[in-house]
Amino acid sequence: QGRPLRVLHIVQNLNYGGMERLLFEMVRRSDRSRIESHVLNLQYVGRFGDGLEEYARVTVARPMGRLSLLRPVSLAADIAAIAPDVVHTHSGVWYKASRAARMAGVPWVVHTEHGRALPDPWIARMLDGAASRRTDAVVAVSDVTARLLRERVSRRPERIRTIPNGVDVDAFRPRPEEPGVRRELFIDPTVPVIGSIGRLEPVKGFEVMVDAFVELRRSWTEGEPPVLVIAGDGSERASLDARARAGGVAEHVRWLGWHDDIHRLHSAFTLFTMSSHSEGTSISLLEAMSAGLCPVITDVGGNAAVLGSSLRHRLAAPRDPRALASAWRAALHDSAARTRDACAARARVLQAFTLEAMVRAYERVYHRELGPGTSQP
Repeated sequence: QGRPLRVLHIVQNLNYGGMERLLFEMVRRSDRSRIESHVLNLQYVGRFGDGLEEYARVTVARPMGRLSLLRPVSLAADIAAIAPDVVHTHSGVWYKASRAARMAGVPWVVHTEHGRALPDPWIARMLDGAASRRTDAVVAVSDVTARLLRERVSRRPERIRTIPNGVDVDAFRPRPEEPGVRRELFIDPTVPVIGSIGRLEPVKGFEVMVDAFVELRRSWTEGEPPVLVIAGDGSERASLDARARAGGVAEHVRWLGWHDDIHRLHSAFTLFTMSSHSEGTSISLLEAMSAGLCPVITDVGGNAAVLGSSLRHRLAAPRDPRALASAWRAALHDSAARTRDACAARARVLQAFTLEAMVRAYERVYHRELGPGTSQP
């Protein structure tokens, strides 16, 4: 047996986000007898670079000029200096990084599309379509994303396969509620908590969540009304806070910013929610389900596939605050059904979305052992 295969991941950065967290775990869990991992950041390293040096060589690309999209000479030189057997690009860098990889003579180029917002601009489709021609294997994180790539983007649809995201089911287990979490958030023990985790960016649709919460509080008639707890940050933070104030619910919303101990936070949630306009296979959703939380989420992208048939009734119509509020109300008012669905959520992740199975599937792609089509963990 020869040396391990040298795999170079290329991303914008390793700062907060599901894709970045997934890449951290992918590298950390790789079989180092078969894979030598490198990570090249085009902007800066960021939060998930902490501790990654133990498992991979982490570097930052040299600054690139305005014409680098057309001819990324310095990036090609950075890649050539690492001399990878495989370049694995991730959402946001596909065109430039795949071109640089080919200029550097890399023999096998892999790309993962972690999710695709609709409508996608024609320029993005054009650039990604060109990138698909020079990519040997294109991985979609859900069958919905794979279909979008085949129909709207890829010039080589036969090279697309699906590898759903996975999470660490041992780290994200059901756990007893920690009273300290609620004390820190100034939430009484009997108050229901609607919890969410994600980037406060337009594609995540948090304005729908805030409007749904306004609707829910306005129409709540029995028992303690719920609070909304949101962990995450982004460009929409100020406008979302203003929206909550305008709706009269600001004192009942907790904006936590980025939170390092997500699993501890899970223990205080009554249910987990998302109001996205688009999703691939959400890491935050998988972690919450693995932790034994009942999900109430919008029916977009790969969300329905994650929930499966046993949890399909927890999907709400997208871009519809009243539908989301109604779905929350149904879950909050029926604790027995919510508990059953929390158990079903954990079982669903164990069945189809483990991190170990995902990592092994990627390793088969790197070694050219996994053909086109769908690879279910």
